[in-house]
Amino acid sequence: MCLAVPGRIESLENRDGTLMSVVNFGGVRKEVCLEYIPGAEVGEYVVVHVGFAIQRLDEESAKRTLAEFEHLGVLEEEFGDGFARAARAAGVQPDGGIESKEKES
Repeated sequence: MCLAVPGRIESLENRDGTLMSVVNFGGVRKEVCLEYIPGAEVGEYVVVHVGFAIQRLDEESAKRTLAEFEHLGVLEEEFGDGFARAARAAGVQPDGGIESKEKES
């Protein structure tokens, strides 16, 4: 199965006329082509499919998508243990919920 998975852009590089990036999937980093997302910026979330960013995505939607993938058990199948770890690092709890990044007073 090949999923389109959300990740956060960490760096940008023009490599031989092609816009490339390192995308962080919560700790799992992969090189990704950004040619389909002109004007992409560091810090933005993108949906990545077979090494190409194909769409921008807001942080909340990215986390919801990761939570649903984790709940369905497809992250382990798609990326092995590294991606399940990445989902948890992005705030996705093992039960499929989303942790709040803010601490309560």
